[in-house]
Amino acid sequence: MSSPPPSAHEQRARLLAVARGDEPADLLLSGGRVLDVFTGEVVEADVAICGDRIAGVGRYRAREVVDLAAAWLLPGLIDAHVHVESSMVPPAEMARAVVPRGTT
Repeated sequence: MSSPPPSAHEQRARLLAVARGDEPADLLLSGGRVLDVFTGEVVEADVAICGDRIAGVGRYRAREVVDLAAAWLLPGLIDAHVHVESSMVPPAEMARAVVPRGTT
């Protein structure tokens, strides 16, 4: 019998523990170049992933590590106001068109 999924409170508590460095992340994207869109700086840093969330950027421990070999990590544009139906294509086709161009 499997255990029930963690509650939202438990997920947040674990995310904070990973962010503080108290627990290892699930995944570490190591050796990447991260673009800080606020300052325009490029920072060589690791990105810690906890579940489906970014826990932090910096030095972290993790259960699994992926070496990015200096690949770029860039945030995607979140389009908060889009009319998918106006594109006249199904949502999956819309995503296929916009995601490779940086819109998430």
